[in-house]
Parts: sequence; structure tokens; C-alpha cells
Amino acid sequence: MLAPGTRLGPYDIKALIGQGGMGEVYRARDTKLDRDVAIKILSAGFTTDPERLARFEREAKTLASLNHPNIAQFTGSRTPERRAPS
Repeated sequence: MLAPGTRLGPYDIKALIGQGGMGEVYRARDTKLDRDVAIKILSAGFTTDPERLARFEREAKTLASLNHPNIAQFTGSRTPERRAPS
């Protein structure tokens, strides 16, 4: 779980909104664009399972195709850089 005040790139985590089978969703502040956003952090099982990752990608594409003031706007996804073990 991410603590309030954690930074992910330009995003400042404010609070946990919810959690479920796919992972956790946080309310955050985009400090570059000065707006509130929701960030979904996938559970470790999703990032290593191609079928689950495809499910998330389908969800993202569906959300990106919608345009309504009561539906969250999808702006992109990122995969964290993986560092080689030292």
C-alpha cells in the first residue's frame, strides 16, 4: 500500500480510494497539470500473468473510448523500470 505523500513521477499520492482483485486505486495530484487523478496499481500477479495484463489493457482501451463527465478519463499507463539485481 502506498502512503499519502508518496511520489510516482509527477503524481503525489493523496489517499487510497479502493482495492480489489486487480490491485489498488489511489487519489493523487498531477503536479505538472495541476489536477486530481486516479492511479491504479496492479497486484504483482497481474504484472507477470499475460492473460490478466491483457484484461487490464482491454479495460484501459474501453475507458479511453468513453467520453462523459461522470466517467474517469484514461490518460495512459506506465510500467515501472525494472532494475537488474546487484
